[in-house]
Amino acid sequence: MSRQWITGYRSYELGAFDEQSPKVQIIKQALREQMVNLIENGCDWIITGAQLGTEQWAVEIAADLKTTFPAQFQIAVMLPFAEFGSQWNENNQIRLQHVLALADFSTTVSRAEYHHPQQLKNYQRFMLTHTDGALLLYDSENEGKPHYDLDAIHQFQANHPYVCQLIEFDDLQEVADQYEAERNAEFSE
Repeated sequence: MSRQWITGYRSYELGAFDEQSPKVQIIKQALREQMVNLIENGCDWIITGAQLGTEQWAVEIAADLKTTFPAQFQIAVMLPFAEFGSQWNENNQIRLQHVLALADFSTTVSRAEYHHPQQLKNYQRFMLTHTDGALLLYDSENEGKPHYDLDAIHQFQANHPYVCQLIEFDDLQEVADQYEAERNAEFSE
């Protein structure tokens, strides 16, 4: 069994708010390519949180991939604490409910509402001990919230076999170049 934790930048860290923008489409394509590779190599569970951005996109992509890979993997959305997302605006709360509906399984790691940063550390620990590897949309030259997860992964790797793959900005540039070449080919036909 192979369980993969997928996380990365929040949408606001990327300045990616329009789901139809080329920026979001390129990020989603890069995630899709890596997720297909994981599934083709035996991933049984895609496990993520529900933060706006990478995590929610991962759930949507995984749900779409189920049409190509039926019954080969499942999707779990693990929320760090009770009432997660309740402070978000109405549109983002609707989006959260949509993402949770796409999952095969979802629950909270802590049954309490957020009250202490230790809950986030407990969430990281849970994700690390319940997955075999991680895929992060993260570039070390552009710090953001995912660096906390990457730091936790590196500490965990010191005593455990755990694979961590990164999708970095150079990888996104390659996908963007391919995206642009395909668009140009469409227009020249």
